[in-house]
Amino acid sequence: MLPHLHIGFPRETAEGIKTSWPKSTLLILAITLHNIPEGLAVGVTFGAIASGQPETTLAAAVTLALGIGIQNFPEGIAVSMPLRGEGFSTFKCFWYGQLSGLVEPLAAVLGAAVVVFAMPVLPYALSFAAGAMLFVVIEEVIPESQLHGNTDYATFGALAGFLIMMILDVALG
Repeated sequence: MLPHLHIGFPRETAEGIKTSWPKSTLLILAITLHNIPEGLAVGVTFGAIASGQPETTLAAAVTLALGIGIQNFPEGIAVSMPLRGEGFSTFKCFWYGQLSGLVEPLAAVLGAAVVVFAMPVLPYALSFAAGAMLFVVIEEVIPESQLHGNTDYATFGALAGFLIMMILDVALG
């Protein structure tokens, strides 16, 4: 429903409500929106631990938080670099990159609170968080990674990210 534009696509393909907002605003909005389910996933996992769910371990929660934290660096760059190209100051580029990720800890607190206070929704909350993250990756990240002939780099990058997460899962799990 929110207006957003996929990186590398013409303005006419913007999704959501039609707007005259600049591309930089649409980009920041898209990445900020993408960060909400990531925060929910982390919050729900830590909320499950706080609720005493034996299926969820601290190592799994830390692994998830660490993995999402690592991939926040390129997301911040994905916000900052286009803004710098549009002439924004270095400070503003950095600031907007940070602000786009601010929704994650807020969503994490919300996710943890919902799980702690509403134990019966735990399976649904975990399913929603995982599904939302998959949707965002399939809808936003994969198509953008295939633009401009960078398919090999994008594919190897995705595989490297998967490998790092599997190593973290085995090492910490």
